Amino acid sequence: MLFESLLRPALYRLSADDPEVVHERTLRALSTLSGVPPVLSALRGCYGVDDPATVFGVRFPNRVGLAAGMDKDGRALRAWPALGFGFVEVGTVTRLPQPGNPKPRLFTLAASDGVINRMGFNNSGAEALAHRLARQGKPSVPLGISIGKSKVVPLEEAVADYRASLRALHPYADYFAINVSSPNTPGLRALQDKTALAELLAELRSTSDSLGSTPLLVKVAPDLTDSALAELLEVCDANGVAGIIATNTTLSRDGLAPADQPLAGEAGGLSGRPVAARALEVVRFVHRHTGGTLPVIGVGGIFSGQDARRMLDAGASLVQVYTGFALKGPGLVREINRTLAGWR
Repeated sequence: MLFESLLRPALYRLSADDPEVVHERTLRALSTLSGVPPVLSALRGCYGVDDPATVFGVRFPNRVGLAAGMDKDGRALRAWPALGFGFVEVGTVTRLPQPGNPKPRLFTLAASDGVINRMGFNNSGAEALAHRLARQGKPSVPLGISIGKSKVVPLEEAVADYRASLRALHPYADYFAINVSSPNTPGLRALQDKTALAELLAELRSTSDSLGSTPLLVKVAPDLTDSALAELLEVCDANGVAGIIATNTTLSRDGLAPADQPLAGEAGGLSGRPVAARALEVVRFVHRHTGGTLPVIGVGGIFSGQDARRMLDAGASLVQVYTGFALKGPGLVREINRTLAGWR
């Protein structure tokens, strides 16, 4: 259909435009569509798939979610369910508004079906997102909110920084994703270390419980060793974490096609097809190490229904897409949903 042909180039195809400009143009169009109910209804009829699942106490109308980063500030929340998504994760949002890293900061790896980004948590801040949600309401599907550390805040003040974002957004989140694994904020990944993570999770768990408990999930890096990941999972278990999101972008440049090697030296996290194998390994490790007791959202390199099926077979309960959706359009969401329908 015409809408899909518009979105199929989506955010990252080779074009004369800066990929970030294309991203912004696409998000602006979806934001406009969010205010046109007849169009949303028509899209829902084309892309919607009902295949409910309940995970960490939340009922999802289907297992396919939009990963954080696509709609950081929640500008198109009514459009995503119409495109077939069963949940939406906004952010990563920080307590303080910030512009992110200098441009250019987004690079297409067309031959590899990948993207390198060093966006740096560019967002309008937690209070601005809270005001938008209060004014416009939540989407019709569960809303996850990814929170991270403000760049200017030193690591020793990170706990208070995360806690302020959680407090501001608690009335609106069906779950929180604690982002301690982005490679694009200096020092952030140090918060995956045992002591720092234990302190952070204990405080966030206590704060959430005092407000009315909301599931907390931790998003992990694909670059952790198995021993470091096992230690992280023990900390998560001790602090009542409801699930793991596996995985964030990688610093590795393995798996790039020869045509994309000139961009391999660009700083930032790599997403898309090159991270698929490692993301699958991490999902499988988490499932095995926890005996299947800790739900996993699998994300990384999902470009087909069968890719998503492999994630679930490895132990994921839900999946998220970003780069695959950007490159292939909403038809991918429909394909995944139809492949996973009735999976269990």
